[in-house]
Amino acid sequence: MGKYICISCNAEIAPREKATRFLCPNCGEVEIVRCERCRKLNNPYKCPKCGFEGP
Repeated sequence: MGKYICISCNAEIAPREKATRFLCPNCGEVEIVRCERCRKLNNPYKCPKCGFEGP
C-alpha cells in the first residue's frame, strides 16, 4: 500500500487513520481519498478528471 493524500486538504493519510477511498461518483475513473478530518467537516473535493464537486 502506497501513500495516500487527501484530495481536500492535501495532507498525507496516516496508516491507521479512518480515511475513505472511493471512485468519483460522476466519472468512476478517479479514486477520491479523503482524510477523517475533511470527512467530518464536510470539506469539498473536486475530481481532477471530470470536475465533479462533492461534500
